[in-house]
Amino acid sequence: MKAILICCLASGCSAALWAQAPVPSGSQPIYRVTVVSRNLEAVNYEHRGGPTSIDFQGTVLLPHAKGSAVVESHRGSVAIDAKFDHLEPPTRFGREYLTYVLWAISPEGKPTNLGEVLADSSNHAHLKVTTNLQAFGLIVTAEPYYSVAVPSDVVVAENLIRPDTIGAREQVNVKYELMPRGQYTLNVPPQQLHSLGAEEPKLSYDRYEAVLELYQAENAIAIAKSQGADQYASDSLAKAKALLVQAQDLNARKSDPHAIVSAAREAAQMAEDARTIAVKRQAEERKAEELQRSAEKSELLQRREQETAREQAQAQAAQAQADEAAEAARIQQARAQAAEAQARATQQAVLTPPPPPPQRQITATRDSERHLRAQLLSQLNGSFPTLDTPRGLVITLAGDGLRDENARRLAAVASIVASHPGLQIRVEGYADTQPLSSEHAQAVRKALVARGAPPSAVTAIGYGDSRPLASNATAAGRERNRRVEVVIYGPSIGQRALWDRPYSLQSQR
Repeated sequence: MKAILICCLASGCSAALWAQAPVPSGSQPIYRVTVVSRNLEAVNYEHRGGPTSIDFQGTVLLPHAKGSAVVESHRGSVAIDAKFDHLEPPTRFGREYLTYVLWAISPEGKPTNLGEVLADSSNHAHLKVTTNLQAFGLIVTAEPYYSVAVPSDVVVAENLIRPDTIGAREQVNVKYELMPRGQYTLNVPPQQLHSLGAEEPKLSYDRYEAVLELYQAENAIAIAKSQGADQYASDSLAKAKALLVQAQDLNARKSDPHAIVSAAREAAQMAEDARTIAVKRQAEERKAEELQRSAEKSELLQRREQETAREQAQAQAAQAQADEAAEAARIQQARAQAAEAQARATQQAVLTPPPPPPQRQITATRDSERHLRAQLLSQLNGSFPTLDTPRGLVITLAGDGLRDENARRLAAVASIVASHPGLQIRVEGYADTQPLSSEHAQAVRKALVARGAPPSAVTAIGYGDSRPLASNATAAGRERNRRVEVVIYGPSIGQRALWDRPYSLQSQR
């Protein structure tokens, strides 16, 4: 990277190149100064309304700076004749600031470079420019070279509307101090900066201006290279370098300063064009890469969605096949049990003697019911603790009914019920709310049906918290009340518990 040289004005009638102060190690950024300014007022200058005056006022960065301008609207353009005082050398804000630039800021916040403000040895400057804007505000900024496209953060002066200024005042909607920055940032290692001693010979103002323009051109080329102009705008950058070499050769041969200035300014402008092209092409490249990444991401997401849908379809098909196989096995088992029960019933009907007299028949039926009830109670107790109640044989499952190994042991209950046609199962759920109790009861019913119980013989109902076993005032009581009761009943086991039998009330005296 080419080193950036700095020049500043000396007092008196001539200019000198001053020594640079030592800097810390490491790269030094160009922009180290930020100023937050007040809102800028713009003026809508009346078309062909005659000349009017405005003033300039320095900001906190250059408080002693001041100036004035005469603005006159002509056919097709607005002329500006501006004068400035106390424009101290721009290098006071950083070694890389070599010049000042006058900007017109539209009410919408769009900046326009009106031209370079070049101060003389007395820190005065005079500039005549035109613009095609009708309404604008004016600011002055310190810049690394004259042909920059957006203003830097270093705003040193702003226009000040006078009471006698002719034109409608407008507020700049977008604060110019918040416009995009950083387009001219360049990190330069300190060892690459030239250091010129105070003993260097003084220059005439024309020769000083020529050297200053050379340094601006070097700045412009270095910044363009730092932003990729070597890769994205090599032709334009090569032309800028050739023009800079030409200007440096003219300066080395002490040629006419005006020719040096012309070549150097053309080099700076060509470097700015190269920088603009590079920035634009990099933006286009980034946009294309983002579009490509977005398309790839979309395609990948689509493939994943398709794979997920395919896996879900396969899983659903496999589950459906498994359900069909389980249902077929259950039906086959139920049919076999029904056939076996029918065969036993037929055999028993053949071997059964003629019915006894009515009273004896009732007694035999009750004995049969009690015998079967006792048999079922014994079988069920092998799987769950079972109570013999007037409602039927009751199995109590804690919580939602399917905890621990309850689901597996429910298969024995289902098998017992399926082997005795006529038995019914009522699943009763008890929980804090009615919907939750119904949900628990239905879950246990499904488990019983899935394990062989006839669907038509199993019902489910939820009672909420209407039948507590203990007080709901304690956590232990509420936990006990959350349960599922499986009630097995039917004509074949009667409606009377084994412990419920008549007792003689005759006196034992």
